[in-house]
Amino acid sequence: MAELVDALDLKSSSYYWSAGSTPAPGTKAEFFLSSAFFLFYLANKLTARLLIRLTKKNNYIFIKNNKMENVLDEIYVWVVNNGIRFVGAIAFLIIGLWISNIFVKQAIKMMKKKNVDEGLVTFSRSLINVALKALVIISVMGMVGIQMTSFIAILGAAGLAIGLAFQGTLGNFAGGVMILIFKPFKVGEFIDAQGYQGIVSEIQIFNTVLTTLDNKVVIIPNGGLSTGSLTNYTRKEKRRVDFTFGVAYGSDYQKVREIILSVLKEEKRLLADEEIFIGLGEMADSSINITTRVWAKTDDYWGVYFDINEKIYSIFTKEGIEIPFPQMDVHIKKD
Repeated sequence: MAELVDALDLKSSSYYWSAGSTPAPGTKAEFFLSSAFFLFYLANKLTARLLIRLTKKNNYIFIKNNKMENVLDEIYVWVVNNGIRFVGAIAFLIIGLWISNIFVKQAIKMMKKKNVDEGLVTFSRSLINVALKALVIISVMGMVGIQMTSFIAILGAAGLAIGLAFQGTLGNFAGGVMILIFKPFKVGEFIDAQGYQGIVSEIQIFNTVLTTLDNKVVIIPNGGLSTGSLTNYTRKEKRRVDFTFGVAYGSDYQKVREIILSVLKEEKRLLADEEIFIGLGEMADSSINITTRVWAKTDDYWGVYFDINEKIYSIFTKEGIEIPFPQMDVHIKKD
């Protein structure tokens, strides 16, 4: 190893002390980074000298020896001058992406501690993640020598074309911002929009994710959600539960009304401060339809709806109250 160091004149290198001797006091990251620079420098030296020696032996295949040496010397100088820059750019890319992920996680954790709306949390996570990674990539491009002024000018010139090509996507982004500002729905609420019903799982930069009652995942663009009509079933704390009970003509209306009222009074999930409404809603073709309206908490809506229907049917059957169904009478005349 000592002979290799002397042959390659590495002791004069500013990186020799970092990898060839005991690391100076500092962090482990500094030591490993210095070691990486040293190994890269060593690889450059070995590659360049190996190419020169091979070229000297086989100069008749390519060009004259002195010209090849000049070319290789130029390559060697370029690699030495720019190699560290590329290594630094790669290191910056890896470390930058790692730090950006940590920053996003910490930002989301902080927002959750402050009880920020879940929709804003998911939207911010996507936005911050994309913005930080784009910043890291642009910085790396500048480190490797790409002229960012020209690059930005090209992006500006192509901005109109990009805007036209991605007008739908940009509209979805604007829709996501409008949803977060006006909050027509939040994460966890049950909505009906664009022909789909489900619980809002995420509000992303361009889309909103719904989970249906049968556990399907529906992805809806934010543009349509922000401009179209939708129904939010769970925004309010309480909801009215409507029933229609049909009984046959000739049934005792007052008895039927008392049965329905007794069942409703026994239901403890109904809101006591809301009035119970029972009325004869319609005299239909084959039944008398009794309209019933009660109020319950939103979370109790379906439980109240199904349980009361079940109890009313059971008592009607027990009390002999006929529940009509469509039927047809056929009269046959003989000549």
